[in-house]
Amino acid sequence: MPNEQLRRMDAFTFPSYSIDLSTGEALFDYALTGPDGEQRFTEVITLPLPAEPPSDETVATLGRVLELLHIVAGVSYYKAAAPPRLVLPAPLGPAAAELVTAVYARGLAEYAYRNQLPHVLELAPEIPPGSVSPAREYDNSDLRPLSAVGGGKDSIVSLEALRRAGLDPVPFSVNPNHVIVSVNEASGLAPLAARRRLDPVLFDLNAAGARNGHIPVTAINSLIAVATAVLNGLGPVVMSNERSASDPNLVWNGHEINHQWSKGVEAEGLLRAALAEHAGLTEPYFSLLRSLSELHIARLFAAIDRYDDVVTSCNAAFKLRDASERWCRDCPKCRFVFLAMAPFMPRERIIHIFGGDLLADEAQIPGYRELLGVDGHKPFECVGEVEESVVALSLLAEQDQWREAPVVRALVDAVPETAWSAAANSDVFTPGGPNHIPAPYAKSLTTQT
Repeated sequence: MPNEQLRRMDAFTFPSYSIDLSTGEALFDYALTGPDGEQRFTEVITLPLPAEPPSDETVATLGRVLELLHIVAGVSYYKAAAPPRLVLPAPLGPAAAELVTAVYARGLAEYAYRNQLPHVLELAPEIPPGSVSPAREYDNSDLRPLSAVGGGKDSIVSLEALRRAGLDPVPFSVNPNHVIVSVNEASGLAPLAARRRLDPVLFDLNAAGARNGHIPVTAINSLIAVATAVLNGLGPVVMSNERSASDPNLVWNGHEINHQWSKGVEAEGLLRAALAEHAGLTEPYFSLLRSLSELHIARLFAAIDRYDDVVTSCNAAFKLRDASERWCRDCPKCRFVFLAMAPFMPRERIIHIFGGDLLADEAQIPGYRELLGVDGHKPFECVGEVEESVVALSLLAEQDQWREAPVVRALVDAVPETAWSAAANSDVFTPGGPNHIPAPYAKSLTTQT
């Protein structure tokens, strides 16, 4: 479809979804409609199957989770045209409606900012009238947790905390790449994986100039994880999102723009409430690390060395031709994670993990100035707060192994006195802030924090 026709689309709809329980394959249909016709899409999500056929109760609960996933996963296709109308397929309760509204408006806020589409920030779904039958309670709180693994330090800290607490976690990922496979192998635990296949038509439209940008993918993957847990008779989905994920990058048109919105505590609360209301799950989903800062998590990771040869938090590395390269060493994520880990481990160890020394490379200085709040705003990446970066720098400046590193010397001179004062009074190593961590799981971190 030509790009100009896409721009005239006036509605986004959700024609149907289905699942084949013999294969675990779910099909989600979407449509952009307008005066020139419609553009259809079909997404395919394949869930791992349990050893035994699921009960009727499980199938009913799974169906309710998939209804939410159908709507939330639609953001990938809505953004190709960003029409003014979002027409939902069926009535929703208030909690589910609030989740959907937030996913499309606040979850697409960065996309709206970059594409200068302020109407997306005010998007309100059109919900058909009618009542929603109450969900039957599905008590999964005492079952084995499904622990999301992305290959980085955060999910490793969660996985090991759950293991030490005797909670017997099951590693989980969506479309696992070579890094995630290696991390799972290093854990020695038997993982589960789901597959998500975007409609190839979307890539053709993007290549032809369709609107594109960041989506709240964590919200989608979280619901895929919950569906996997329900189908396989498992308990809560355990994420590893830290408290700084709730910190916005900037404010535009009176709205906070947060690259990590779907990892933040607001999104977590909305998703929990929607799953409780719509699917009856008693303990669906939470982040184990919600009360911790990125810097605190880096300190915890430093006490674990079994993953040094496989860990990566670099998104760009997944696109590198050489699969042995786990870090690009030239992106905000690499810079921040190196800075966060460096104070807590020998220099030789972190150079081994990254395959290079970022704090010896003066070309990294401009990127670090952004992380430290000296220039511009916090990058649109999954990085910690400015205060955390300043605290990490202050720790490095006190260590013989780092204080003379070229990047450390340059940054110490660049950071204003007010930032140092804030760092001196920082509470980055004190757990705090709102969270949804159940009591049995909170104890798994008490010996580590």
